[in-house]
Amino acid sequence: MSNQMLNRLQTAEGQALLAQMYGKQQLLEQTSRYQSLMEHFQVYFGEQELGLFSSPGRCEVGGNHTDHNHGKVLAGSITLDTIGAAVKVDEPVITFFSEGYETKYVIDLKDLQPRSGDDGTTSLVRGIAAGFIEAGFQVGGFNAYISSNVFSASGLSSSASFEMLIGTILNHFYNDGALDAVSMSKIGQSAENRYWNKPSGLLDQMACSYGGLIAIDFETPKEPVIKPVRWDFQKNGYSLVIVNTGGNHADLTEDYAAVPNEMYAVAKSLGASVCRDLAPEDIYANLKAVREAAGDRAVLRALHFFEENRRVDEQVSALQENRFNDFLTLITESGNSSWKWLQNVYQSGAIQNQEIAIALALTENYLKNIGDGACRIHGGGFAGVILTIIPNEHAEAYMSWIGGMLDTPVLVVNVREHGAVYINKLLDSEG
Repeated sequence: MSNQMLNRLQTAEGQALLAQMYGKQQLLEQTSRYQSLMEHFQVYFGEQELGLFSSPGRCEVGGNHTDHNHGKVLAGSITLDTIGAAVKVDEPVITFFSEGYETKYVIDLKDLQPRSGDDGTTSLVRGIAAGFIEAGFQVGGFNAYISSNVFSASGLSSSASFEMLIGTILNHFYNDGALDAVSMSKIGQSAENRYWNKPSGLLDQMACSYGGLIAIDFETPKEPVIKPVRWDFQKNGYSLVIVNTGGNHADLTEDYAAVPNEMYAVAKSLGASVCRDLAPEDIYANLKAVREAAGDRAVLRALHFFEENRRVDEQVSALQENRFNDFLTLITESGNSSWKWLQNVYQSGAIQNQEIAIALALTENYLKNIGDGACRIHGGGFAGVILTIIPNEHAEAYMSWIGGMLDTPVLVVNVREHGAVYINKLLDSEG
C-alpha cells in the first residue's frame, strides 16, 4: 500500500537514501513531496502497492552543442527531478496523470506507430515503448502519477528526464532492470528524433540516466565512452546556480536544428560526415571553399566544436588536478565561444528579446566585481537558462540580486550521484 511505501521512506534507510539523492537540507521537503505524489496516485487509481521512480534533470558544464557531431561533453545529473508513483496493470495500456495538468494520458501499447495528432508527451511515450520492442525488450501497461520540478523548456532537459522516467518504469516492471544507461538513452533519443521531430544528440538522456558528473566521448555514438569525474562543487567552495532568464525555448526547433546541420555542412564540404572526422587545419587549408559551400556561420560553429572538444578534456584534467581557477577560466572561454562563434545566445535578428544575453551581461559584471566565478550559456541556448559558478559565500546575494533584476526563478543545483532509479530496488538493497 502507499502508506507502506511512505513508511519505508521515513525509516533510517529511506531518509539516508533521500539525503543521498537530494541533500540533507531537503529531507523534509522531499519526504513531503513523495507523500503528496503517493496521495495523488491514490486519488486517481486507488490504494495499491506502489513503485517509486526518480529521473533527474541535467546540468551541462562543458561541451556546448558537440554531442550531435560526435564530440565530447562534461555534464551531470542534478537534484531537480521527475518522480513517479506507478503500478503494473494487466492491460497493455499506459495511463498516467501529471501534476499541474488536467490531461489523462492513455497510450495503447498495441498501437505504437507515430501519430500526427499526438502531443509531445504522448509521442515520447509511444516512441519509448516502440524503442523497447525494437531493441528486443518487453513492454507492458502501468498506471502512474508523475510530478516534476525540472524547469520546463529551459535547458535542464525536462523532456529527457521524463523519457528516462518512463523508460525506467518499463525497464524494472517488465525487464528486471536489464537495460543499462546507454541503452535507455538511445531509446529516449530515438523517441525524440523519430516521434517528436527533435534533432537531439545523446547528451541529455545520458546525463539524466547515468548519474553523477561524467565526461562523455561520443566519437563512436553507439558505444560512448563514459568517465566519471569525482568533484563536489559545494564542498569545494562553489555553488552551481541556474538562472531562468525568462525566455522559452519550446518553439525553437529550427534554431536548434541549424546548429548540427551547419556543422554537418562543413564536414560534408570536406568529404566527411561529422566535424569529429576533421581537424581545424582541414578548414584552414580549404577556407574559401568551405565558406562558399557551408557559409560563414557554419564555419564559426565548426571552429567552436573543435575548441569546445579541447576544453572538455582540459576541464576534466583541471578538476582531477584540483586546479579550479583554471577550470573557471575554461568555463568562461566556453561561454565566450558559445556567444561569439556558436551564436546560440539569442535568435538571429532578435532585437527586442535577448533574455540570455542580458542575464550573462549582468552576471559577468557581478562576477567581475567580486573577482571570482564564471558563467556561460547552458544547454541548447537561444532561450532558457544560464549557469553561474560562484563562491558559496556570494551565492545567496547573487541569487537575490539577479532574481530581483530579472524577476525570474533562480536556484542552486547540486550534482547527484543517482541517475534514473527505481527507489524500491534501492531501498531493498539498503535493507
